[in-house]
Amino acid sequence: MRVTITLACTETGDRNYTTTKNKRTNPERLELKKYSPRLKRVTLHRETR
Repeated sequence: MRVTITLACTETGDRNYTTTKNKRTNPERLELKKYSPRLKRVTLHRETR
């Protein structure tokens, strides 16, 4: 039931990270604060499809 997802920066649009999530327990899109190498700071990253 776990699927691989890609996390994209909300400010630059860069797809910096991949991770997995359980679709049954988290059906909504995942949002995490992660480091953006281009901006050299922590920004909000959202799940892309």
